[in-house]
Amino acid sequence: MSESWRSKSLELAKKTILATTDISKFSPEAGLGATNLAGSASKVVFALEQFQECVRYLNTRRSRGSIITDIRGEDDLQDIVFLMLRPWINDLTPENPTDKVAARYVIKDFLSKELNTVIEAKFIRDKKHGREISKELHDDIEMYKNHPNCSELVFFVYDPDAVIPDVSSLRHQIGGIRQYNGKTLNVYCVVKP
Repeated sequence: MSESWRSKSLELAKKTILATTDISKFSPEAGLGATNLAGSASKVVFALEQFQECVRYLNTRRSRGSIITDIRGEDDLQDIVFLMLRPWINDLTPENPTDKVAARYVIKDFLSKELNTVIEAKFIRDKKHGREISKELHDDIEMYKNHPNCSELVFFVYDPDAVIPDVSSLRHQIGGIRQYNGKTLNVYCVVKP
């Protein structure tokens, strides 16, 4: 790397750090950086809020006309979420069966024991699924409310065709603090796009 590029890179890095510091004075969540992402579910939520920008960047970065990320189902979605979060959450574990509850197993998408957080990625397949997602999320909450490594539950709902009838209502119904036999469960709901 030439000396001029090195000095320009250092200058850009300094400006970025200063801008992040300035932004965080007005909006604390906006100032979160890659170096301190791991630490709470609210930071995971902030990262997931950037999902569309990450996908857009990957798909428009080059003029070759090829799409790098073609999200056609929940597996594709989980791969992207894992790639977004894993560098910042060292113990992020993908797809791991939970304990058997009510004669059925639930496979959590991602678990961080260090953060006591479970992250569930949901891909809305069609209009019917969009109308029924609230029930599915409530069922998942019932499954995780007694899980020993889940005090924070983050739902990331990807609705590519915008078929969820009332996104605001869904966020309101699902997100919040719940109490179960003295245990607190913080539930977050991010819906994109």
